Amino acid sequence: MKLSVLDQSVISKGDSASTALQNTVKLAQLTEELGYTRFWVAEHHNTNGLVGSSPEILISHIASNTRKIRVGSGGVLLPQYSPYKIAENFKVLEALFPNRIDAGIGRSPGGSPSTRMALTDGIRKSLNEFPRQVEDLQGFFLNQLPIEHGFHDVKAYPAIESLPELWILGITHRGARMAAEHGTAFTFGHFITPDNGERAMDFYYTHFQPSPFLQKPKTNVCVFVVCAQTQEEAEELVLSQDLWLLGVEKGIDTRIPSIHEAKKISLTADERMKLQNNRRRMIIGTPKKVKTELLRLSQIYHTDEFMIITNIFNFQDKIRSYTLLAEEFK
Repeated sequence: MKLSVLDQSVISKGDSASTALQNTVKLAQLTEELGYTRFWVAEHHNTNGLVGSSPEILISHIASNTRKIRVGSGGVLLPQYSPYKIAENFKVLEALFPNRIDAGIGRSPGGSPSTRMALTDGIRKSLNEFPRQVEDLQGFFLNQLPIEHGFHDVKAYPAIESLPELWILGITHRGARMAAEHGTAFTFGHFITPDNGERAMDFYYTHFQPSPFLQKPKTNVCVFVVCAQTQEEAEELVLSQDLWLLGVEKGIDTRIPSIHEAKKISLTADERMKLQNNRRRMIIGTPKKVKTELLRLSQIYHTDEFMIITNIFNFQDKIRSYTLLAEEFK
């Protein structure tokens, strides 16, 4: 089993954006030493608590402060951007850090309609263009756009000997189909919704078509994990993540509250139901329990790699969670 990391650079209440980004780098350094395979950073906009709004810049900084762990995006929001510019960005990263860069691509609109319009500089772009954009991105990576393409004579530089690994992120079989048809690796977001995951992964494996980027299917699954020495401690630590998720869903406050604050908040019946439903996206418990659950999911999803995301209040507790999990799999 391979373990990897997705980090959203979330601010814990009382901390600053600078602290959150510094903690992301520290976590990358720690998980590299623990033997994690890859470290991805997310892209979010117009949120007061998720500060990783520019994954390419963060990837460069993390890769500069680590030695061997693969570093990438989970993921760049392709519908808002130019495939050509994304190809250039990731070719530069690959030139700087050969054989260490992952280009994870997502279809998400990136936020509210006004946020998306700000990202596109007021140009209305359809999410239905995503398949064409993926093809263009691959064409620019290889500098092999079809002769009839309007940008056939435009090349993405620098010229490099290796290419970033190209991943498509998805939470339905539609994303799986995109990855399969375009011959890319596929990440399923169990941490967003566990529904339809088995169907999506089965579709990907069944319909995968080899490409210059990938000859055989390659997958991982991203899941929330909170790991502690005892079940009781893990259940207490996850309270801050529970309340944070409720805040994210309301769009009011995307900073992580303390456990003390979480315990004081009175939840409505609706909120308690949402909290319980969100627990389906998580694995919470001792190292042995978490390992058992991951191995169970690996059978369901037919994958040998999990990306672990842990959004709890105290950074030291977060470090301990990743450490305990890595030690359990040794």
